[in-house]
Amino acid sequence: RTEFALKEIMSSGGAEDDIPQAERKTVTDFCYLLDKSKQLFNGLRDLPQYGQKQWQSYFGRTFDVYTKLWKFQQQHRQVLDNRYGLKRWQIGEIASKIGQLYYHYYLRTSETSYLNEAFSFYSAIRQRSYYSQVNKEDRPELVVKKLRYYARFIVVCLLLNKMDVVKDLVKELSDEIEDYTHRFNTEDQVEWNLVLQEVAAFIEADPVMVLNDDNTIVITSNRLSETGAPLLEQGMIVGQLALADALIIGNCNNQVKFSELTIDMFRMLQALEREPMNLASQMNKPGMQESTEKPARRENPHKYLLYKPTFSQLYTFLAASFKELPANSVLLIYLSATGVFPSGRSDSEGPYDFGGVLTNSNRDIINGDAIHKRNQSYKEMHCLHPGDLYPFTRKPLFIIVDSSNSVAYKNFTNLFGQPLVCLLSPTAYPKALQAFLFRVPNVSLCLLICLLDQSQRASMRRGLWEKCQEYLRKINRDIAQLLTHSRSIDQSFLQFFGDEFLRLLLTRFIFCSATMRMHKIFRETRNYPESYPQLPRDETVENPHLQKHILELASILDVRNVFLENTLDDY
Repeated sequence: RTEFALKEIMSSGGAEDDIPQAERKTVTDFCYLLDKSKQLFNGLRDLPQYGQKQWQSYFGRTFDVYTKLWKFQQQHRQVLDNRYGLKRWQIGEIASKIGQLYYHYYLRTSETSYLNEAFSFYSAIRQRSYYSQVNKEDRPELVVKKLRYYARFIVVCLLLNKMDVVKDLVKELSDEIEDYTHRFNTEDQVEWNLVLQEVAAFIEADPVMVLNDDNTIVITSNRLSETGAPLLEQGMIVGQLALADALIIGNCNNQVKFSELTIDMFRMLQALEREPMNLASQMNKPGMQESTEKPARRENPHKYLLYKPTFSQLYTFLAASFKELPANSVLLIYLSATGVFPSGRSDSEGPYDFGGVLTNSNRDIINGDAIHKRNQSYKEMHCLHPGDLYPFTRKPLFIIVDSSNSVAYKNFTNLFGQPLVCLLSPTAYPKALQAFLFRVPNVSLCLLICLLDQSQRASMRRGLWEKCQEYLRKINRDIAQLLTHSRSIDQSFLQFFGDEFLRLLLTRFIFCSATMRMHKIFRETRNYPESYPQLPRDETVENPHLQKHILELASILDVRNVFLENTLDDY
């Protein structure tokens, strides 16, 4: 392949004998590196998606080749322009592949710093207009490369909360799609228009806008900051477990998504990450790190993102996480999925008698939120039942279920005595308020903010937002005190409370649960979150001290009128 390409290139650039040997070698070396890089990149598809070790050496070799290729084309640009006919879109393709490598490295490691590296390469492609000449060539496959680059760049910007860039990219992508479909009259026009619709819905999904004085939007982050989780104070006796691995599963019907990332998966994955560091903050132009250089250790839990997995896929990834879980570590499972309900009354009340959540059946999914089994003599096959998770309770397990049948997981049994907690969303929400417990960024505060306007997106000024955030940190500190000083709380909660991520999830859960119980439109039991084991209500979600704080925060937001106050008569 390389020899054929060389003959074609050399013959088009003049007589072969007239080309200096050094320049001939430059073209030969470039062709070799280009072929090798493509070969290695294509091989990434064959790597197992699960397991944290098998892929690392292959990724390392791929990074090495792309490092050499990128530097080589920079050092020999003039020769490659003259003798090889190197086009700017080809440089863009190399940069795009490096951006993809960094993005996939982020997915494999959960190290958010690699997102900044992906952004630097994708951004350079746009700033330097590497793809600008593609539209002049009568080759639709090249335009598709450009459109895919835009889609990938948008995903990275969404994950980095660079919403201003996202909006610019969406506008540019829209123009590119319009030009592409007009020029080539292709069959994939509907698919590309769907991409635009998905990202537009994704951007609009946040229920709250925080505004500066000049009405520009403040970008808020759902990642763990230094002041995010309440600090452990002297006298708090908690476990030393650390969250090491997480499965984030999205299988809801008709949910906002972009690519294979639903809005709730997107928010949960950010809630399990620290703010990213920029590995290349001093670099003015994109350049590859040497593969021997590694970023400072960022203690983010490793994550698997599973969009509409089958039962087999889910169980395979779950088993891999379980197998590789280090000692004194926790596995988190986040299930955002359509509820599957039992088909009839059962004589027994076992872990397979309450239904569960939907897994993908590899066929068209029935519309509607609840799926009922017609044949009452069998259990639903395409369902993750609570009993399916029993084998994995041999190690510390933290489960979050966001589903219309979340209560199925209330019927757990701790067979092996390991720390086990299930946080369960409400199974129904009042029609006037569709904010979901775990799906809202800065979830504890936004639940209240949404009450400002129960049907439309709410907005608030930055000063008020920061005041509420500060008050919320005080509330979280008090919740931590309530939990750690409780005499009747199950020890599993305290075992998990030593980890920052889990501590913040638990305090958010208690705050949201207490808020819902005080709100005037949350009057049914199914409107309230639940947990396994049950929390002592009088010491946590119905604690008068916490209720007083919620009313004070409601007053700051000027929404106190929507809360019940009779719970404080004896305070």
